[in-house]
Amino acid sequence: MPPRRDSAPVPAPAGPVVDPPRHVVLSAPARRLSRRARARRRWATIALFLVPALVLYLLLVVAPVVQAMYFSGFAWSGLGPLDDHVGLDNFKRAFSEDVFLGALKHNGAFVLLSLVFQLPFALALALILNARLRGRALLRVLFFAPFVLSEVVTGVIWTLILQPGGLADAVAPVEREWLADPGIVLYTLFVVISWKYFGFHMILYLAGLQQIPRELEEAAEIDGATRLQVIRYVTLPLLGPTIRVSAFLSIIGALQLFDLIWVMTGGGPVNASNTMATYMIDWSFQRFQFGYASAVAVILLVISLVFALLYQRFALRRDVEGALTTMGAR
Repeated sequence: MPPRRDSAPVPAPAGPVVDPPRHVVLSAPARRLSRRARARRRWATIALFLVPALVLYLLLVVAPVVQAMYFSGFAWSGLGPLDDHVGLDNFKRAFSEDVFLGALKHNGAFVLLSLVFQLPFALALALILNARLRGRALLRVLFFAPFVLSEVVTGVIWTLILQPGGLADAVAPVEREWLADPGIVLYTLFVVISWKYFGFHMILYLAGLQQIPRELEEAAEIDGATRLQVIRYVTLPLLGPTIRVSAFLSIIGALQLFDLIWVMTGGGPVNASNTMATYMIDWSFQRFQFGYASAVAVILLVISLVFALLYQRFALRRDVEGALTTMGAR
């Protein structure tokens, strides 16, 4: 039987015959050594990137905190040896000072005003600018622009606007001492603070809104829901993690307010706009009582830290667990 055409013998290749590569089978001890070598290289890479950041964190964050805690136990002017130990007297003095308690109340007022007015205003603008609106890109840039300015520049600009005979008096129906009247200075500063920071929260909300599938809102509209009902029952619940993060950042920022207030009023008039931070700077670099100012700094740290831990425990816990679960599923 003649051979078939497709079964013709294959000619031998020219040149030397090369054996196909063979897989090297490692013994168990060799495999363990290989895994250890890979683990060592991985940890070396982690250390290479982590150690510089950790050193900076220890030097610029942890060391000053420990130093402030140590200084808070002394009556010290910033010069000379630390030889006048007073224990907890600086903390007792702070909570017995009406000016410090007033500064603490002012921080609380800024927190409340931010949650009630600033964040809802930023959310409403984000909802508007998330819709298909002509010129929305330009509007986003304009609303976000104040956040790019430094606090000092913002303070100087608004001080000129609010000075007697300035632009604010020309626009407002009545002339007021916007930064010199103890009754309104706090609210005047809040307007400036909101103007400076609402754009940041607006961008956060826009980023969260763009992560919400449009199909969910369209399905609700098909089922007969009005626009307000879609926002209330679909958009806002899905935007919850972003809102909680925004509120956290706003509260921490309100507790640590310093730059704008120091530039515009210095805590005045008659301590009507003092915050814990301006009060601390006044007693340290103006009155040279660094021990007492360090105690105020520790109080501010403890308040911020306790709030952050409680907020993460009760408000951000579900968001953090959901993020970790999603990462684990991947």
